[in-house]
This record gives sequence, C-alpha cells and structure tokens, in this order.
Amino acid sequence: MNDALKFPKHSFGQRVKTMMKVDVRRMLKSKVFYILLAVALIIPIVMTVMMTMMAGKESTDPQTGEVTVMEGPESVWESIGTLPTDEAAEKPTDGEAQMGDMDVMAMCNINMAFMGVCVFVCLFISDDFRSGYAKNLFTVRAKKGDYVVSKTVCGFICGSLMLIFYFIGALLGGAISGLSFGLGTLNIGNIIMCMLSKIFLMLVFVSIFTLISVSAKQKAWLSICGSLGGGMLLFTMVGMITPLNSTVINVILTLVGGLLFAVGLGVISKTVLKKSSLV
Repeated sequence: MNDALKFPKHSFGQRVKTMMKVDVRRMLKSKVFYILLAVALIIPIVMTVMMTMMAGKESTDPQTGEVTVMEGPESVWESIGTLPTDEAAEKPTDGEAQMGDMDVMAMCNINMAFMGVCVFVCLFISDDFRSGYAKNLFTVRAKKGDYVVSKTVCGFICGSLMLIFYFIGALLGGAISGLSFGLGTLNIGNIIMCMLSKIFLMLVFVSIFTLISVSAKQKAWLSICGSLGGGMLLFTMVGMITPLNSTVINVILTLVGGLLFAVGLGVISKTVLKKSSLV
C-alpha cells in the first residue's frame, strides 16, 4: 500500500521534454510567431527590389549643390553581410557612391532578425505572467529551471527560422531584381558557415532576451525596451563575428559562446524567478 502512495520522480530531461511539448504547441498556435516569419521573408524582398529601383537616382543638396547618386546592391549576398574587402573595393568608394549603398545594406540586412526575435520572446513570456499561467504552472508542477530552458529553446527555434526565412527572402529578392549570384572570392562553404554561425549566435541574444523578460514579467513594453537596449550592445559585433567569409572557426566560436551564454544567463534567469514575486 505504501508503494501505491509513492509519486514517480521525473528526471530533468523528462521535465524539460514535457515543458517543451507544451511551449512548442503554444508557439505553433501563436499569431506573433507566424507574423514574424512572414516579416522576415518579405522584408529582404521589398528592400532589395526598392533599392535596385532607386539605383542611379540623383539628389542635389540645395545649400551646397552637391549631387548624391544612389547606389543599389549589385550582389544577392549583400543582404546577408558585407562583401569581403577585395570585392567591395571594386565598387566606387567616393562619398557620393557610399551614400545609400554599403551603409544601408550593412545595417539593414539579415542581422535585423537578431533584434526582431526579441518581440516573440518578450510577448511569449509576458503572456504567461499576465494571464496567471506561470504562477499556476510553478505551483502545480514545473520548476523554474525547466521553464527557462523551454523558453530559451523556443526563442532559439523562432530566431533560427527567422534567419532561414530571411535568407530565402534575400535569394528571392535578388532573383526578382536580377542581381548577381556570383560568389567571387567566396564559396558555398563560406555561405553555409556564415548562416550556421548566425544561427548559433542567436542563442546568445535569445538568452539575453529571456533574462530581461523573466525580470520584467507581465510588463511586455518594459521587456521589449530592455531587450532592444541590451541587444544593441552586441548588435554591432554580429557582422564581425559572422562575416560572409566565415569558416569552421566562426562556427565553433559562436556555438561555444552561445552555449556558455545560454547556461550562464539561464542560471541567472532561474535565480531571478526564485528571488522575485511571480505577479
């Protein structure tokens, strides 16, 4: 009879697996998830087509009389990252050509997905606290460490899919605009390594956003503002860490860095949940 009263103890892996099933199901039913994927696909197409159409247009400064010529992208891969120096050197380097050319594409490229995923993570977590789901969850069965792991993994999945959708959109936009698919000094391996590096680096950003979100709890506006501010501290380094000519070294560094950040910030997120109120 005593054996019948014993409750089975679930391992950490089993608890996380159960939590993941619930969160993945909720994620797949979330409108925000599909909206972000659609935006990630459409933005590179619209940007590439518009910048190609504007290429060659002149604008004159009424005060100085200086003429600025808009330069559009010449390669599909400019939507993924800045071209290597020897390829970029073939383009005009005077101030007129740089206006609207490399400056725009260097900032408004696939790396925007790193900041876009913060919307999903912040809204996904804040909804748990706003609806009372998190309080009920921790009271009944789930442990706070399982919750942090599950949310981090879901954010990583969303962020990785955003990068992949953006990549597809960049290829479609380039094809529509008639841009060159030539690799030049690059090779297909560099492109693959670049994308893998960006995907692994996404784990760093998602871990930061998760920490800020569990700290802000139901205040979605605060978590989004904090996440954007925290993410911007690393955003300018993304291009240097994951360049177009990435190699296995870049993949290894981003993978190790992503795992270290996920574990370290995950422990801090768990501590925040334990030490603070759930409402």
